Formats: sequence, structure tokens, C-alpha cells
Amino acid sequence: MNNLIRLVDGAARLVDEDPWQLVRQDEDVPGNARLILPLAQWRERQSDAVLTGRQPSRDGLWLAPDDEVESLAICLPALPLIAVDFPTFRDGRGYSQAYLLRTRLGWCGELRAVGDVLRDQLSHMRQCGFDSFAVRGDKSAEDALKGLAGMSVQYGRSVIEPRPLFRRR
Repeated sequence: MNNLIRLVDGAARLVDEDPWQLVRQDEDVPGNARLILPLAQWRERQSDAVLTGRQPSRDGLWLAPDDEVESLAICLPALPLIAVDFPTFRDGRGYSQAYLLRTRLGWCGELRAVGDVLRDQLSHMRQCGFDSFAVRGDKSAEDALKGLAGMSVQYGRSVIEPRPLFRRR
């Protein structure tokens, strides 16, 4: 069962067929699939033209919580997808990575949350800039869709609405 949710024109939808395959650190890399690779492995497979943003990459990038997003600034135009890992529910560094990618670095491609992604997190992940969510395999993606509709008003600033509530009046 595929547990991927993607925002399409602002509406959350379940994805039936995902062309991407997430590769963890110790896995072998299949040659024909569209891969989401850890940062070090992604850099090893890319040409200089991709690393300088002059040519698009076939591979997506998987960021661990301790990877520095600012170091990616030059190669962002080459990336088709960035997946940000949430190793545990309690680790919030991925929220900051997403917010920096969207606001400071201006990245507009697909930003996917992977790892320990649960319904309770989805609304806040969306506010930080995520537009696709790989819900943990033992949870229901249909139930998680409700997590995206859970909050109708956000008080603070976000990627979606940079003005705080008191400035919107």
C-alpha cells in the first residue's frame, strides 16, 4: 500500500503511483528507478554540471536532520525533489530545513516529508512548506488526510501565509 499524500492545486490527494524510490544509507542503488538518495550518495553520482545547477539531475535528494540546507544553494535548480527525513516524531529539525529551503533559498520544487510522518504533524508541515507527505507505513494515509484539514486558522507566520494573524485584519 502506498502511503503518499501530495498537494495538487492546494488540495491534498492520495498518490496511487509514485515513481520515486527512497534509498537509505546502506542500500544498493538500482540503475533504472528514479531515486531519492542521501546527500553524500547524491553528490557522488552527479556531474559537475548538475552540482553547479546548469543541468537537471535525474535523482532526488534525501536530507538527514543534520544536513546543512544552505550548502545546497548552488545545485537547487538541478533538483527535481527534496525529501526531508523525520527519524522520530520528536525530531523537529526537518521543519526548519523546509522553511529555509522555501523562504531563504527560494526553492519551489516538490518537498516531501519522509520517515516518522504522522497525521498530527501534517498541518504544521504544510505551513513549513512541504507539499508531499510519505505517511509512516503502519498508519492510514486516508486518515492522515484529515490532518491536513485540521486547522482552519494559523496565528503565526508560515510559508503559506507570511503575515501573522494580527497583520491580516
